[in-house]
Amino acid sequence: MRLEIFFLFLMVGILAQAVDGALGMAYGVISSSVLLAFGVPPAMASASVHAAEVFTTAASATSHAAHRNVDWRLFRPLAVAGIIGGVLGAYVLAGIKGDVIKPFVVAYLALIGVWILWRAARGVQPRRLASWTTWPMGLVGGFLDAIGGGGWGPTVSSAMVGAGGEPRRAIGTVNTAEFLVTVAISATFVWSLVTGHWQEAGALRNHGAAVAGLVVGGLIAAPFAGWIVKRVPRTVLSYAVGALLLILAVFQGLQLAGVA
Repeated sequence: MRLEIFFLFLMVGILAQAVDGALGMAYGVISSSVLLAFGVPPAMASASVHAAEVFTTAASATSHAAHRNVDWRLFRPLAVAGIIGGVLGAYVLAGIKGDVIKPFVVAYLALIGVWILWRAARGVQPRRLASWTTWPMGLVGGFLDAIGGGGWGPTVSSAMVGAGGEPRRAIGTVNTAEFLVTVAISATFVWSLVTGHWQEAGALRNHGAAVAGLVVGGLIAAPFAGWIVKRVPRTVLSYAVGALLLILAVFQGLQLAGVA
Protein backbone atom coordinates (compact mmCIF):
# COMPACT_ATOMS: atom_id res chain seq x y z
CA MET A 1 0.00 0.00 0.00
CA ARG A 2 2.80 2.43 0.87
CA LEU A 3 4.48 1.67 -2.47
CA GLU A 4 1.25 2.47 -4.31
CA ILE A 5 0.96 5.76 -2.39
CA PHE A 6 4.58 6.57 -3.25
CA PHE A 7 4.03 6.12 -7.00
CA LEU A 8 0.72 8.00 -6.89
CA PHE A 9 2.38 11.02 -5.29
CA LEU A 10 5.39 10.60 -7.59
CA MET A 11 3.06 11.33 -10.51
CA VAL A 12 1.40 14.16 -8.57
CA GLY A 13 4.85 15.63 -7.88
CA ILE A 14 5.90 15.46 -11.53
CA LEU A 15 2.69 17.10 -12.75
CA ALA A 16 2.60 19.75 -10.03
CA GLN A 17 6.27 20.72 -10.43
CA ALA A 18 6.03 20.82 -14.24
CA VAL A 19 3.17 23.31 -13.98
CA ASP A 20 4.83 25.23 -11.14
CA GLY A 21 8.17 25.52 -12.92
CA ALA A 22 6.56 26.80 -16.10
CA LEU A 23 3.98 29.17 -14.60
CA GLY A 24 5.48 29.99 -11.19
CA MET A 25 2.64 28.44 -9.19
CA ALA A 26 0.58 25.34 -8.40
CA TYR A 27 3.01 22.82 -6.84
CA GLY A 28 1.85 23.54 -3.30
CA VAL A 29 -1.80 24.02 -4.24
CA ILE A 30 -2.01 20.80 -6.29
CA SER A 31 -0.02 18.70 -3.80
CA SER A 32 -1.85 19.96 -0.71
CA SER A 33 -5.24 19.56 -2.43
CA VAL A 34 -4.48 15.89 -3.13
CA LEU A 35 -3.27 15.35 0.45
CA LEU A 36 -6.40 17.00 1.83
CA ALA A 37 -8.51 14.76 -0.43
CA PHE A 38 -6.82 11.78 1.26
CA GLY A 39 -7.98 13.08 4.63
CA VAL A 40 -4.71 14.63 5.78
CA PRO A 41 -5.36 17.55 8.24
CA PRO A 42 -4.46 21.05 6.93
CA ALA A 43 -1.40 21.57 9.15
CA MET A 44 0.01 18.14 8.27
CA ALA A 45 -0.66 18.70 4.56
CA SER A 46 1.15 22.05 4.67
CA ALA A 47 4.11 20.61 6.60
CA SER A 48 4.35 17.63 4.21
CA VAL A 49 4.26 19.79 1.10
CA HIS A 50 6.87 22.20 2.45
CA ALA A 51 9.14 19.32 3.42
CA ALA A 52 8.99 18.17 -0.20
CA GLU A 53 9.40 21.72 -1.52
CA VAL A 54 12.72 22.18 0.27
CA PHE A 55 14.18 19.84 -2.34
CA THR A 56 12.08 20.78 -5.39
CA THR A 57 12.43 24.54 -4.96
CA ALA A 58 16.21 24.18 -4.65
CA ALA A 59 16.32 22.39 -8.00
CA SER A 60 13.88 24.83 -9.60
CA ALA A 61 15.78 27.88 -8.29
CA THR A 62 19.04 26.51 -9.68
CA SER A 63 17.41 26.04 -13.08
CA HIS A 64 15.95 29.56 -13.18
CA ALA A 65 19.24 31.12 -12.05
CA ALA A 66 21.15 29.17 -14.71
CA HIS A 67 18.79 30.42 -17.43
CA ARG A 68 18.98 34.01 -16.12
CA ASN A 69 15.29 34.29 -15.32
CA VAL A 70 15.90 35.98 -11.94
CA ASP A 71 15.72 39.72 -11.26
CA TRP A 72 18.12 39.88 -8.30
CA ARG A 73 17.10 43.47 -7.54
CA LEU A 74 13.61 42.23 -6.64
CA PHE A 75 14.73 38.88 -5.26
CA ARG A 76 16.30 40.15 -2.02
CA PRO A 77 13.38 42.15 -0.56
CA LEU A 78 10.91 39.54 -1.82
CA ALA A 79 12.73 36.68 -0.08
CA VAL A 80 13.10 38.55 3.21
CA ALA A 81 9.43 39.58 3.29
CA GLY A 82 8.37 36.06 2.29
CA ILE A 83 10.37 34.51 5.12
CA ILE A 84 8.76 36.83 7.69
CA GLY A 85 5.25 36.12 6.39
CA GLY A 86 5.90 32.38 6.08
CA VAL A 87 7.23 31.99 9.62
CA LEU A 88 4.23 33.85 11.02
CA GLY A 89 1.80 31.79 8.93
CA ALA A 90 3.38 28.46 9.92
CA TYR A 91 3.22 29.37 13.61
CA VAL A 92 -0.42 30.44 13.31
CA LEU A 93 -1.41 27.32 11.33
CA ALA A 94 0.12 25.04 13.95
CA GLY A 95 -2.41 26.42 16.42
CA ILE A 96 -5.56 26.99 14.31
CA LYS A 97 -7.31 25.67 11.21
CA GLY A 98 -6.21 27.26 7.95
CA ASP A 99 -9.60 26.92 6.24
CA VAL A 100 -10.82 30.14 7.89
CA ILE A 101 -9.15 32.39 5.29
CA LYS A 102 -9.57 30.02 2.34
CA PRO A 103 -12.61 31.87 0.84
CA PHE A 104 -10.60 35.11 0.67
CA VAL A 105 -7.75 33.33 -1.12
CA VAL A 106 -10.18 31.87 -3.66
CA ALA A 107 -11.69 35.30 -4.36
CA TYR A 108 -8.21 36.79 -4.76
CA LEU A 109 -7.15 34.12 -7.26
CA ALA A 110 -10.26 34.69 -9.36
CA LEU A 111 -9.91 38.47 -9.46
CA ILE A 112 -6.21 38.45 -10.29
CA GLY A 113 -6.76 35.76 -12.95
CA VAL A 114 -9.33 37.94 -14.72
CA TRP A 115 -7.04 40.97 -14.42
CA ILE A 116 -4.06 39.16 -15.99
CA LEU A 117 -6.19 37.78 -18.84
CA TRP A 118 -7.52 41.28 -19.50
CA ARG A 119 -3.98 42.70 -19.66
CA ALA A 120 -2.88 39.90 -22.01
CA ALA A 121 -5.86 40.50 -24.30
CA ARG A 122 -5.17 44.25 -24.38
CA GLY A 123 -1.51 43.66 -25.15
CA VAL A 124 -0.33 45.73 -22.18
CA GLN A 125 3.48 45.81 -22.11
CA PRO A 126 5.42 44.82 -18.98
CA ARG A 127 7.04 47.57 -16.90
CA ARG A 128 9.88 47.82 -14.42
CA LEU A 129 8.66 47.14 -10.89
CA ALA A 130 9.98 49.13 -7.93
CA SER A 131 11.77 46.92 -5.39
CA TRP A 132 9.61 48.21 -2.49
CA THR A 133 6.50 46.71 -4.10
CA THR A 134 7.80 43.21 -3.37
CA TRP A 135 7.60 43.70 0.41
CA PRO A 136 3.78 43.49 0.72
CA MET A 137 3.68 40.76 -1.94
CA GLY A 138 6.23 38.69 -0.02
CA LEU A 139 4.59 39.16 3.38
CA VAL A 140 1.13 38.17 2.17
CA GLY A 141 2.43 35.41 -0.11
CA GLY A 142 4.58 33.82 2.60
CA PHE A 143 1.74 33.92 5.12
CA LEU A 144 -0.83 32.41 2.73
CA ASP A 145 1.66 29.80 1.56
CA ALA A 146 2.19 28.50 5.10
CA ILE A 147 -1.50 28.73 6.02
CA GLY A 148 -2.79 26.99 2.88
CA GLY A 149 0.01 24.53 2.15
CA GLY A 150 0.50 26.37 -1.13
CA GLY A 151 -0.10 29.94 -2.20
CA TRP A 152 3.29 31.57 -2.67
CA GLY A 153 3.23 31.21 -6.45
CA PRO A 154 -0.45 32.07 -7.05
CA THR A 155 -0.20 35.09 -4.74
CA VAL A 156 3.20 36.55 -5.62
CA SER A 157 3.66 35.53 -9.26
CA SER A 158 0.16 36.74 -10.07
CA ALA A 159 0.74 40.01 -8.20
CA MET A 160 4.02 40.69 -10.02
CA VAL A 161 2.59 39.85 -13.44
CA GLY A 162 -0.64 41.71 -12.64
CA ALA A 163 1.40 44.78 -11.62
CA GLY A 164 3.03 44.77 -15.04
CA GLY A 165 6.14 42.70 -14.43
CA GLU A 166 7.67 40.73 -17.32
CA PRO A 167 6.30 37.16 -16.86
CA ARG A 168 9.59 35.31 -17.37
CA ARG A 169 11.45 37.43 -14.80
CA ALA A 170 8.51 37.39 -12.38
CA ILE A 171 8.20 33.60 -12.44
CA GLY A 172 11.95 33.03 -12.18
CA THR A 173 12.36 35.49 -9.31
CA VAL A 174 9.37 34.16 -7.37
CA ASN A 175 10.41 30.51 -7.81
CA THR A 176 13.96 31.24 -6.68
CA ALA A 177 12.85 33.18 -3.59
CA GLU A 178 10.46 30.35 -2.77
CA PHE A 179 13.36 28.11 -1.76
CA LEU A 180 14.33 30.39 1.15
CA VAL A 181 10.69 30.90 2.14
CA THR A 182 10.08 27.14 2.13
CA VAL A 183 13.13 26.45 4.30
CA ALA A 184 11.92 29.06 6.82
CA ILE A 185 8.38 27.62 6.92
CA SER A 186 9.67 24.06 7.32
CA ALA A 187 12.00 25.16 10.13
CA THR A 188 9.05 26.80 11.90
CA PHE A 189 7.01 23.59 11.70
CA VAL A 190 9.96 21.69 13.18
CA TRP A 191 10.28 24.28 15.94
CA SER A 192 6.55 24.03 16.67
CA LEU A 193 6.92 20.25 16.92
CA VAL A 194 9.93 20.41 19.25
CA THR A 195 8.38 22.99 21.57
CA GLY A 196 5.02 21.20 21.75
CA HIS A 197 3.10 24.06 20.10
CA TRP A 198 1.95 21.62 17.39
CA GLN A 199 0.00 18.93 19.24
CA GLU A 200 -0.95 16.70 16.30
CA ALA A 201 2.43 16.59 14.55
CA GLY A 202 3.19 13.03 15.66
CA ALA A 203 0.98 11.64 12.88
CA LEU A 204 3.31 13.05 10.21
CA ARG A 205 5.20 9.77 10.07
CA ASN A 206 2.07 8.16 8.59
CA HIS A 207 2.51 10.25 5.44
CA GLY A 208 6.17 9.52 4.75
CA ALA A 209 5.46 7.64 1.50
CA ALA A 210 3.42 10.55 0.13
CA VAL A 211 6.13 13.09 0.99
CA ALA A 212 8.82 10.90 -0.57
CA GLY A 213 6.76 10.60 -3.76
CA LEU A 214 6.28 14.37 -3.94
CA VAL A 215 10.02 14.91 -3.48
CA VAL A 216 11.13 12.45 -6.15
CA GLY A 217 8.46 13.53 -8.64
CA GLY A 218 9.25 17.19 -8.11
CA LEU A 219 12.99 16.63 -8.54
CA ILE A 220 12.37 14.87 -11.86
CA ALA A 221 10.48 17.86 -13.30
CA ALA A 222 12.21 20.81 -11.58
CA PRO A 223 15.39 21.01 -13.72
CA PHE A 224 13.30 21.83 -16.79
CA ALA A 225 11.60 24.86 -15.20
CA GLY A 226 14.06 27.53 -16.30
CA TRP A 227 14.32 26.17 -19.82
CA ILE A 228 10.54 26.16 -20.32
CA VAL A 229 10.01 29.70 -19.02
CA LYS A 230 12.89 31.08 -21.08
CA ARG A 231 11.42 29.81 -24.36
CA VAL A 232 7.66 30.29 -23.99
CA PRO A 233 6.46 33.67 -25.43
CA ARG A 234 5.44 36.38 -22.93
CA THR A 235 1.82 36.58 -24.11
CA VAL A 236 1.38 32.82 -23.91
CA LEU A 237 2.76 32.83 -20.34
CA SER A 238 0.37 35.63 -19.37
CA TYR A 239 -2.66 33.76 -20.73
CA ALA A 240 -1.50 30.54 -19.08
CA VAL A 241 -1.00 32.20 -15.67
CA GLY A 242 -4.40 33.91 -15.81
CA ALA A 243 -6.20 30.74 -16.91
CA LEU A 244 -4.51 28.63 -14.24
CA LEU A 245 -5.50 31.10 -11.52
CA LEU A 246 -9.14 30.88 -12.57
CA ILE A 247 -8.99 27.07 -12.67
CA LEU A 248 -7.45 26.96 -9.19
CA ALA A 249 -10.07 29.42 -7.89
CA VAL A 250 -12.95 27.36 -9.30
CA PHE A 251 -11.50 24.08 -8.00
CA GLN A 252 -10.91 25.41 -4.49
CA GLY A 253 -14.31 27.10 -4.52
CA LEU A 254 -15.92 23.75 -5.30
CA GLN A 255 -13.92 22.21 -2.44
CA LEU A 256 -15.24 24.82 -0.04
CA ALA A 257 -18.77 24.16 -1.25
CA GLY A 258 -18.27 20.43 -0.65
CA VAL A 259 -18.70 19.58 -4.34
CA ALA A 260 -15.12 18.58 -5.22
